[in-house]
Amino acid sequence: MLPAMGRLAQFDATALADVLAVQCGVVSRRQALDCAMTEPALRHRIRQDGPWQTILPGVYLSNSGVVTGKQRAIAAYLYAGKPIAITGSAALAFHSMTGARSDVVDVLVPLGCRRADAGFARMHRTGVVPEPRYPDCGVWYAPPARSVADAVRQLSGISDVRAVVAGAVQRGKVAVWQLAQELELGPVNGSARLRAALAEVADGVRSSAEADLRSLIKRERLPMPIFNAQLSVGGEFLAIPDAWWPEAGVAVEVDSREWHFSPRDWEETLARHARMTAQGILVLHIPPRRVRVAGKEVAGEIRAALASSHGRRLSHIVTRPA
Repeated sequence: MLPAMGRLAQFDATALADVLAVQCGVVSRRQALDCAMTEPALRHRIRQDGPWQTILPGVYLSNSGVVTGKQRAIAAYLYAGKPIAITGSAALAFHSMTGARSDVVDVLVPLGCRRADAGFARMHRTGVVPEPRYPDCGVWYAPPARSVADAVRQLSGISDVRAVVAGAVQRGKVAVWQLAQELELGPVNGSARLRAALAEVADGVRSSAEADLRSLIKRERLPMPIFNAQLSVGGEFLAIPDAWWPEAGVAVEVDSREWHFSPRDWEETLARHARMTAQGILVLHIPPRRVRVAGKEVAGEIRAALASSHGRRLSHIVTRPA
């Protein structure tokens, strides 16, 4: 008979090490047993003062450190039992997209899956399997458009929805038509805010600040501008203002630091202003906070600028919609 500690150490250490290496130190009970680890050996590792920790039912981390976002995603995927793909905010992080911060990991599972939510793992039953899927550390992730659509359905604030949708489109991660397709294929529940944000993006809106401006313009019954239109003169590129009224020669720049004022962009912001004013454009610079807290005042300034143009049109400037 081997001593107790010897029996606890009898398993396929190489196979287990391979699993842990692929899955960033995360392993399921089934995987550990498949490596010939006995139930007593497993219990010995996950005991209160043991070297492993339980992070979800039947899913363990092979150290006692802080669980990272990637490890949570892997754990939720393993816990699901019959996972299709990670989606939502965890998938946004995988695709390097901006999203509302959340420790919850959303997992797409087949319609017949009976696994209940547990801890940070949230199951989403679906009959629409996303394609393509993206592999990483033994886990499949939903494509960017599906990830965005599933993420925003969990959000209650329109500002958060705008930030996710506009950010994904502006950074070239998804196209408007891909989000429209997800909207049509996905569930109706929770889709209203996605539909509203998508309508804004389809109008050329590319940031949450621009979406606030669009809402203000509609609320105050101002003429609707063209958002993010490309302006040119004599075939040469001029600028892409946030909002542009071609019939009045008026442009509005919503000077948000998040979207426009990184140190590298500061000189270009000044140069863009100079180029537009040199061509006769009246440029208004409005901080995003003023749009939110002083909407009436901002609307009055825009209305006055449009009125001051007396209907003049800068015919030498060519406008190409976003």
